[in-house]
Amino acid sequence: MHCMAKKNILDYNSEELNELLKAHGYPSYRSKQVFKWVQRGVDSFEEMTNVPKDLRAFIDMHYHSGMPKKVRIRESKLDATKKYLFELSDGAVIETVLLVYSYGNTVCISSQVGCRMGCRFCASAQGGLVRDLSPGEMLGQVVAVQRDIGERISNIVIMGSGEPLDNYRNLITFLHLVNSKEGLNIGLRHVTVSTCGLVREIEKLAEEGLPVTLSVSLHAGDDETRKNLMPVARKYKIKEVIAACKKYAEKTGRRITFEYSLIDGVNDSDRDAGKVAELLAGVPCHVNLIPLNPIAEYGYSQSNRDRIMRFKGIVEKHGIPVTVRRELGRDLNGACGQLRASYISEKRPKQ
Repeated sequence: MHCMAKKNILDYNSEELNELLKAHGYPSYRSKQVFKWVQRGVDSFEEMTNVPKDLRAFIDMHYHSGMPKKVRIRESKLDATKKYLFELSDGAVIETVLLVYSYGNTVCISSQVGCRMGCRFCASAQGGLVRDLSPGEMLGQVVAVQRDIGERISNIVIMGSGEPLDNYRNLITFLHLVNSKEGLNIGLRHVTVSTCGLVREIEKLAEEGLPVTLSVSLHAGDDETRKNLMPVARKYKIKEVIAACKKYAEKTGRRITFEYSLIDGVNDSDRDAGKVAELLAGVPCHVNLIPLNPIAEYGYSQSNRDRIMRFKGIVEKHGIPVTVRRELGRDLNGACGQLRASYISEKRPKQ
C-alpha cells in the first residue's frame, strides 16, 4: 500500500490538469491528450498510447484513473435496463443504472454512499450516510457505463443513492465537468438533479445559472403525511419547498418535475390528489407518478392501477401535466439501494 493515497484524476478539469502537468514541465498539448483519455475511461494509464512513457509513469505514481470497479451487473430480461454495482477506490459500493429510451441512453448516478435523509420508503437510506462522492466519482459512473456499452450517454439523472444537494459543492463541480467541451460535453439541459426538498440549496442552485432540470420528491400534499414519509419535512414546510421551486423556475426558465410515489392507503386518495393539485397551482411543473417499488422492510405496498389512474385524472383536471413513470427494469429490484443493500448483507460476517 502507498503511504499516500493516489488522487482521482477525474476530479480535475482540463485547466487544472494543465496547471498540474505544466508545473512538472509538460506542454499543454500533453495535458489535453491525457484529459481526452481519462474522460473516455482507462483502466490503466498504459492504455494512453500517444502519451510518453515518463508522463504515464508520473501520472500513475500520483493518480488513479477514477474508473470504478464493476462488482455486479444485472441486465433486465424485460427491457434494456442495466444495473451496475460499482466499487470505489476505498472499497465503498454504489449503484448506477442505465436506462435506454427512444431518445438516447440515460444514466442514473449516485451522489453519496448511502444517504442521511431517511425517507421511509427508500432502500438507500437504510444504512445512513457513509460519505459524499467526489466530483470524479460521480463522473466515473457515467464514463464507466459509456465505456461498458460502447455508446454515448446523452442524459444524466442524479437520482441514485444520496441527496445531491446535501453534497452541494461536489455536485456543482461535477456539473461543470460533465458539461466540459473537452470532456463528455453533455448539455446541462439533459441533466436532472433530484432532491427531497432542501430549500436553501434549491435557492442556491437557482443562482448558479445552470439550466439543469430540478426534480423534487413531493410524495404528499400536506405536511403531516410528508413528515411521516420524509424526515426532511420536519425541517422545511411543504409551502417553503414550493416557494423555492417557483423561484427556481423563474430564475432558470425550467419546469420543475415533482416525483410522487403512490403508496397504497397512505398518500393515494382522491383527497390527496386534490391537495397536490391545489399546492402546485401556478407552478410551471409536471408531476411524475411513481408506482412504489415495494421494500420488504417497510411493509408499504403499491397502489393499484385504477387508483393510480384516478389520482392522475384528478391532478390533470387542474391543468397540471401528469405522467406515470414507465417501470423500467422492474425485474432488477429497480429501486435505488436494493442491489447495494443485498450485496452488503451477503458480505456481512454471519453471526
